[in-house]
Amino acid sequence: MKEWKRKIKKRMNFTMCTVLAIGILLGNCSIKVLAEEGDKVIPCGMPIGIYMQTDGIMVIGTSAVMGLDGLEKEPAKDIVKAGDYILGYNGVAIREKEELLQMVGKSGGEDAVLTIRRDQETLDVRMQPVTTSLGEYKLGIWVRDDTQGIGTMTYIDENGNFGALGHGISDMDTGELVAISNGQLYQTQIRSIIKGESGNPGSLAGVICYGKDSQCGDIFSNTQCGIFGTVSEAFLADVNQEWVEVAEKDEVHTGEAVIRTTLDGQRNDYTISILEVNASREGDKKELVLQVTDPRLLDKTGGIVQGMSGSPIIQDGKLIGAVTHVLVQDSTKGYGIFIEDMMR
Repeated sequence: MKEWKRKIKKRMNFTMCTVLAIGILLGNCSIKVLAEEGDKVIPCGMPIGIYMQTDGIMVIGTSAVMGLDGLEKEPAKDIVKAGDYILGYNGVAIREKEELLQMVGKSGGEDAVLTIRRDQETLDVRMQPVTTSLGEYKLGIWVRDDTQGIGTMTYIDENGNFGALGHGISDMDTGELVAISNGQLYQTQIRSIIKGESGNPGSLAGVICYGKDSQCGDIFSNTQCGIFGTVSEAFLADVNQEWVEVAEKDEVHTGEAVIRTTLDGQRNDYTISILEVNASREGDKKELVLQVTDPRLLDKTGGIVQGMSGSPIIQDGKLIGAVTHVLVQDSTKGYGIFIEDMMR
């Protein structure tokens, strides 16, 4: 293994455990981590807790506000829209929603000039806060400045870089890929499983412990192909799994393979069948069509469930891809992405 060093960002100095339902943390691939043919990685298949801060304050919608005169007004309508990112208020840079709330609260009702990023363009927009019957000032904008959840780590390379999920994390309200400034990985445990059935995909539920002693990596990028970053030395030492070669697309074929995932605290390989290999559908996260055949996994989960996205797919002793989606009408089937595209 190559020598590697890194610094762990210590942004959170508290410890808090949160129980979360694992949804499909449903991603422009900007980190090149696949160097050349013959590279080796560790196919992980373990659950990870994810916390990410947005790159700006994300607008998820606008709403009407009841003014002091008893009339409803919507000051932000047609001025900002879902998917915008607020970067500044009256020329002052802001990063967190609490800063925005404080500035609007102290505005005295005078015009607010918001600096926003929209589709990679930065512009200033003006609106007037509404004075409410409580003497407060509101812009009628719903915002978010972070996102969190649980997913599955796909691989770690010899430099301590990781890839997870096989698809990006999108905002639950806008459906847009979340632009992030940074993020962290935390230790987590799967606590319960809801089996999938036709028309109703199952899910996993787990516990994330947020705190400096539980942090196990940093997230640098949220892309259409997954989330990427680095793991801590302690986390890498705890993985204790074999290294395998990374397969190229032309090595992948229909037939038997396995997916590696963690259920009930146990990491296991479960047999699947690759039904289709669609090399022409580059980066659409549905390049592989697979079906679970292992009776153990079918008994536990009913097949592919929400939260298994990122589970590594291994064939002929090589890592070939990652699970990305479940077919809603048939939980025994799902889709995957080529590892070559995920790591590009």
